[in-house]
Amino acid sequence: MRPGVFLYEGCFSLARLPASACGCLNFHQTPVPSHSDLSYLCLSIQTIMRMTKALFFDIDGTLVNFGSYGPSESTVRAIEEARARGHKIFIATGRPQVIINNLAELQERGLIDGYVTMNGAYCFVGDEVLYKEPGGIPPHEVRAIADFCERKGSACIFVGEKDIAVCQPNRLVQEIFYDFLHVGLMPTLGFREATDKLIYQITPFITVEEEAEIRPHIPHCEIGRWHPAFADVTALGNTKQRGIDVIIRHFGIRLEDTMAFGDGGNDIGMLRHAAVGIAMGQAREEVKAAADYVTLPVGEDGVAHALRHWGIIG
Repeated sequence: MRPGVFLYEGCFSLARLPASACGCLNFHQTPVPSHSDLSYLCLSIQTIMRMTKALFFDIDGTLVNFGSYGPSESTVRAIEEARARGHKIFIATGRPQVIINNLAELQERGLIDGYVTMNGAYCFVGDEVLYKEPGGIPPHEVRAIADFCERKGSACIFVGEKDIAVCQPNRLVQEIFYDFLHVGLMPTLGFREATDKLIYQITPFITVEEEAEIRPHIPHCEIGRWHPAFADVTALGNTKQRGIDVIIRHFGIRLEDTMAFGDGGNDIGMLRHAAVGIAMGQAREEVKAAADYVTLPVGEDGVAHALRHWGIIG
């Protein structure tokens, strides 16, 4: 759990409490707060949580359990109640729009207000594109990754604004993307054909050691990893936390009125950036360390549990 979180039995936990919520306490002079002080603080936290307006959810491992085709019934009900109470619901995912195929239960109910996709490289609300990286990933760095994967015989996925293609698909693509994540069949192209357009995200199936090998050749790129078999590459500065800023600016919501939910390495930045970061119970330790609160695993109704704990739903 990240530093700066105040914990006390029977109270909510919250990072970055505004001074108005903590003014009654002098933590340097009062080692053990009085009962009245604690009651005031608990009430202040509940007031703050009623102000929360923007909830950002990763998809895989957060809203949707791995191996599943969509969110659980309890997750759908929790999201529905949160939105009915006036909160905005946003997706923050590494998936591009073309392969977001596991949120029908939420989309058909009109429960999603906007999307941060491709790890922040492409953000939209309805048909309005709020942000896309001008020029995409620098072409010479796209070429560097393509050449590296072609030379290594590694699979690689290239994502344009509205399309996706895989080069040299292998067993890992089949097992992870098709069998595990249930992504629809992606077109198979050669490296030249796949990269002859603006590319916003690249997913090379490379090891951590190979990532270190290619890293010096792509200095204008961000690299995120939530699976040991592959990495997600976007242009420098394109992250989920930047996507949060784009979305809340559009809606006129303050950063202090945000919560983020995630489980992967590519979620760490947004968990730290949001006013409240919530890690799923099955997340790795470095993800949990970046969060303000660790909920139950995705398969044990973790989203609903966290929303209830924080007073977002009843």
